[in-house]
Amino acid sequence: MTAIDELLKRNYELGTVVPGDRSSAKPSLQVAILTCMDSRIRVFEIFGLKQGEAHVLRNAGGVVTDDMIRSLALSQRKLGTREVLLVHHTNCGLEMVTEDDFKDELEAETGLRPTWAVEAFKVVEQSVRGSMARLRRSPFIPHTDKIRGFVYDVHTGELREVDAVDTKAA
Repeated sequence: MTAIDELLKRNYELGTVVPGDRSSAKPSLQVAILTCMDSRIRVFEIFGLKQGEAHVLRNAGGVVTDDMIRSLALSQRKLGTREVLLVHHTNCGLEMVTEDDFKDELEAETGLRPTWAVEAFKVVEQSVRGSMARLRRSPFIPHTDKIRGFVYDVHTGELREVDAVDTKAA
């Protein structure tokens, strides 16, 4: 059985009983959560979310990229979100690579150098501050007064807020 087959089996076993209101694409809590794609971050469980309450956006590192700004602009301007919760985490895979080394590796293997940024980092708190700063500077994100950033400890489950004081310098 493949992993996809296993997931389809689980979906079938779950049935149609899914808690939450699915009547609207607009999140009832008016919040968008941007986090890493790391499978140890169980967003719905961490925050006790039900379906229909929040937009959940994920990418490598949970960093604010142009595509995340695109999604958040739609989320705020067309679907009513007013708050952004950034969640980066400890022991992230992006801490283990460097921008140039990874691009060199891809170029050596494929013959093409990526035009996109890897967004690798060494200090997770600095990455959170940089992501908050990008959002606050973006002309496409109208609601920037309720942007908060956190580091999730993948071993303990603790959420630690990152002070945004230095966001202008990031």
